[in-house]
Amino acid sequence: MIKPCFILSFILIPGVAAAANPMFGPDRENAITIYAAQGTGGGSLIKLIDAVQWDISPMSLVMAQYSQPMRLFRLPARMNLNVVQNTAYHSNHGLSFFGVGISWDVAVLNWRGFYLGGGVGPYMRDSHDRYVSSRLVFGEKVFIGARLNDCWSMELFTLHFSNGDFTEINHGFNFVGLGINYSF
Repeated sequence: MIKPCFILSFILIPGVAAAANPMFGPDRENAITIYAAQGTGGGSLIKLIDAVQWDISPMSLVMAQYSQPMRLFRLPARMNLNVVQNTAYHSNHGLSFFGVGISWDVAVLNWRGFYLGGGVGPYMRDSHDRYVSSRLVFGEKVFIGARLNDCWSMELFTLHFSNGDFTEINHGFNFVGLGINYSF
């Protein structure tokens, strides 16, 4: 038997999807976002949403992102070009890396200037290390954003990098941070 909530979701999602893209201001076709994050330790993808497992690790991340709006299954989305610098210090010094990647984010909820979404994409790093023994990694992101005005928005996010178990060593990198977005 088909559940009523399943049917209701097919009625409501197209209505939500028809709304303007909350990650961009009205009539804006480009965006630049700067993210800053603190490491929350290695480990699995589940650390994206389970804050109880976070432990502050000695590494920081800065990411610059250029985005353009798009639709994904009728939901507001964006395609991104990312440049990432992870700087590890103290005992984790050997875990620093520089990377570039592409990613796609989708806003699954959009309500009164706030939005909730997730993203995924491949990244190429300049090194491999004791956490992840490949240069190719995948980034998964979960974010909550707030539209401040027609040009500016902010996002609280968690980010996970790993290689999807392509190699034997895949400890992963996890981060939590804040992003500021300017759309033009």
